[in-house]
Amino acid sequence: MKSKTVYVCQNCGAKETKWVGRCSACGEWNSFEEEVVVSEKGRKVALLGQASSKAFRLSEIKANADERMDTGDNELNRVLGGGLVPGSMVLLGGEPGIGKSTLVLQFALHNRCGKVLYVSGEESIAQIKMRAQRLGIENDECLFLSGNSLENVLEHSRSIQPDLLIIDSIQTLATETVDSIPGSLSQIRECTNMLLRYSKENTISTILIGHITKDGQLAGPKILEHMVDTVLQFEGDQQYMYRILRSIKNRFGSTSEIGIYEMLQSGLRQVVNPSELLLSNHGQDLSGIAVSATVEGVRPILLEVQALVSTAAYGVPQRSATGFDSRRLNMLLAVLEKRVGFRLAAKDVFLNIAGGIRVNDPALDLGVVMAVLSSNIDAALPRDTVFAGEVGLSGEIRAVSRIEQRISEAEKLGFKQIFVPYGNQKALTKQTPRIEVKPVSKIADICRVLFG
Repeated sequence: MKSKTVYVCQNCGAKETKWVGRCSACGEWNSFEEEVVVSEKGRKVALLGQASSKAFRLSEIKANADERMDTGDNELNRVLGGGLVPGSMVLLGGEPGIGKSTLVLQFALHNRCGKVLYVSGEESIAQIKMRAQRLGIENDECLFLSGNSLENVLEHSRSIQPDLLIIDSIQTLATETVDSIPGSLSQIRECTNMLLRYSKENTISTILIGHITKDGQLAGPKILEHMVDTVLQFEGDQQYMYRILRSIKNRFGSTSEIGIYEMLQSGLRQVVNPSELLLSNHGQDLSGIAVSATVEGVRPILLEVQALVSTAAYGVPQRSATGFDSRRLNMLLAVLEKRVGFRLAAKDVFLNIAGGIRVNDPALDLGVVMAVLSSNIDAALPRDTVFAGEVGLSGEIRAVSRIEQRISEAEKLGFKQIFVPYGNQKALTKQTPRIEVKPVSKIADICRVLFG
């Protein structure tokens, strides 16, 4: 069987027998590139050395889900569901410079998982040494290899027999069985497939670092995310020092967990209690600041919501939100205008979630509304007060999930009162003597309590 040439869309993976200007599947222009289909000889080379498969009964299969490896990083363990599962494949994505390689290098040098082979196709051995010195970690148990040949990587891995294989990054690897440049759809798909077979057959955990596109999606074919066991997203604003490790897909655990890190000169530091760092300890009462209880994954976090309302200097008022959905902000402003009676149509409204954290929790609505009203009338809110509740279109405050965890987090940090939806009153089972829980049903009710 001879090799043949096809044209593959680099955006969606659609194939054509000849070059076309626009992809009929995704509509992208000038995205087709010429690639060579894997030949039969190449298939034989790829399958060489693989163990023969055998069918098992369910009672004959030994489950190893509980035999997790401790990564030495509590935040990473939490996101993975308790540790790294032997034989699993993890894909880690994120923007350039966000700290993906730093996170994985710290994890590899702490070396709680046994023998580690770190393969870098982007950096030389000397560059990895410089980065390790900056992190201040010395460990000779971790082996490093620089190169972009998949066959060379598998040959070294078979001779070393590591417990963990790290590829930085999958877009730089290339196999001789595919006649195309590294980073193309065919190369990424074939390299990942060969690594997946090798990982499963030899029970070697594998971590792949992947690039993302300008749209924030993982680069390469969409099938890449389906092939791996776990997909992790490392996100955050480079202008801020906080990073969030979020699980998008996890076959061995929950996708509701997140890990929070702080980027320092010496590397990434785990944030054990993010609420204390995200709250400012200003000594004076300032208007436009409200503390809201949100939940990221299953972890409750107290965030500081900052709002600034001023008279519009130009004809069209501005609406700007950082860390919060701007469309939801417009909806909340319309509710205040229609249901509560505050005239905000001719005023500029600026909203910011302190710390650079982006939140999609609906329970943040009440904190946003109170921060906007506080800035509008220039009256400071009590510093010992927390807000948690979703605001409906009729001005009612709707019930939210995990209300007891939000109350416990506020009580632990020394707050005296928390406003919660009236619908959550029945769900409260624990007594909280150190914090006063005030159920409210409408925005007008909480405005009368705080502003008179």
